[in-house]
Amino acid sequence: MIESAPAWTSLVGFAAGVLTTFAFVPQVVAIWRNRSAKDISLGMYVTFTLGVVMWLSYGILLESWPMILANFVTLLLAGSVLLMKLKFK
Repeated sequence: MIESAPAWTSLVGFAAGVLTTFAFVPQVVAIWRNRSAKDISLGMYVTFTLGVVMWLSYGILLESWPMILANFVTLLLAGSVLLMKLKFK
């Protein structure tokens, strides 16, 4: 039988998610402002975005809200970088 985790473990998960997710914001803003993504690796962002989709799926399967929310927002931000990479070649 699986016992539920203490409330503080969810807080740690949410804090980790916020920090790692919002680390992408400066990159998204810089690409948008400069209208250039020439220094961004397309292969890295495709691979990373697919990995985020897998983490999001895993979080959904576990019903882990910290994982779901963090990876959903990360997917939006990483997807934005990926789209801008393709648009601002």
